[in-house]
Amino acid sequence: MNSNELFERSEKIAPGGVHSPVRAFKGVGRTPLFFKEGKGPYIYSVEGGEYVDYCQSFGPLILGHRDPDVSAAIEEIMKKAWTFGTCEPYSLDLAEFIVDALPHIDKVRFVNSGTEAVMSALRVARGATGRNKIIKFEGCYHGHVDSLLVKAGSGLAGLAASDSAGVSDSVASETIVLPLNDRKAVEEAFNKHGKDIAAIISEPMPANFGLMKPDMDFLKFLRKITLENGSLLIFDEVISGFRVAMGGMAELSGADPDLVTYGKVMGGGFPVGCYGGKNKYMEMVAPQGPVYQAGTLSGNPIGMVAGLATLIKVQKEQVISRLAERTETFVNGLREQFQAYEMPFKVAQQASLFWIHGCENENPQTIDEIPPEQAENYTRFYAHCLEEQIYLAPSDCEGSFMSWALSEKIM
Repeated sequence: MNSNELFERSEKIAPGGVHSPVRAFKGVGRTPLFFKEGKGPYIYSVEGGEYVDYCQSFGPLILGHRDPDVSAAIEEIMKKAWTFGTCEPYSLDLAEFIVDALPHIDKVRFVNSGTEAVMSALRVARGATGRNKIIKFEGCYHGHVDSLLVKAGSGLAGLAASDSAGVSDSVASETIVLPLNDRKAVEEAFNKHGKDIAAIISEPMPANFGLMKPDMDFLKFLRKITLENGSLLIFDEVISGFRVAMGGMAELSGADPDLVTYGKVMGGGFPVGCYGGKNKYMEMVAPQGPVYQAGTLSGNPIGMVAGLATLIKVQKEQVISRLAERTETFVNGLREQFQAYEMPFKVAQQASLFWIHGCENENPQTIDEIPPEQAENYTRFYAHCLEEQIYLAPSDCEGSFMSWALSEKIM
């Protein structure tokens, strides 16, 4: 069956025919392609088309599809176990790697997704402070946690409403939404609600509503004001962790967050997330402390082994820095082509991420800089890319990802 026929079947049994909104291709004005296989830098459609993949499952596959070293590790563990629901050494190995590699992490707890990691980190912040309110920033997406589906990005970007139905007013009222990189707004929020603010949560490299240039001074300011007010600083590094640097933006900014959430690259392509941070906060998590969190498949051995194999190779091969250089070469070529053909696009880049956009500045810092005609222009561009067997993220607000498997010859 072809993709259209499969989508017709899927619409009958899944909401919108998909299991995550952006997969529906509504942002690019067409029905989605269905893919049956991935290998290295390529994905293969059910029609037999071979596409160069610049989406990489929205970020986890930093080494590409079915990297041979990661595959070997997965094949070996699958001969031994799929899941235990008990203590096992595989999560311990990955946890020790993370704690040894990241000086801002004392302890970690594994979960099954970035959303679950964020939800748990917020609970720890509220438990530690006895406060309820959370500050987040416009356009930053932190998964589908009820209280944070307010002016978010990702799957909500481009929809008529920025909030999700089904989120109660009382839950939404616990979230204070502020403009990104606006110090005055943060100060005013603390002046008004300081005794009620449990934490600030931020994508230190905003990458879910376009790819915004990180403001290192702003991140350090967030660290300072949270310390002054007894609030926690949470970095959501589900995307940036282990991709912009081994220690993510926490390492690059030096802002020293209290809690950090990870996912994507850390799972090597499997559904893995974690939250971690300073001892005094992580020791509040059950069974050591009063903040309850649990998960049947948390620390799943397959995900743990895949994640560790990925991170070991990333570290050994210096993938992060070398892939960033490769991405810069690729992005410069794109910029030259857009200019030569007078196309209404620029390209923002951070490490091995890039975002094709129509903003006036090459590296915008706020979502207000995104022009209204961008979605229409990107839709036309996207259709042309598919014709050329190039697969990008199917939304003008989603960034794209380079993988180690994308050699300069393929690019």
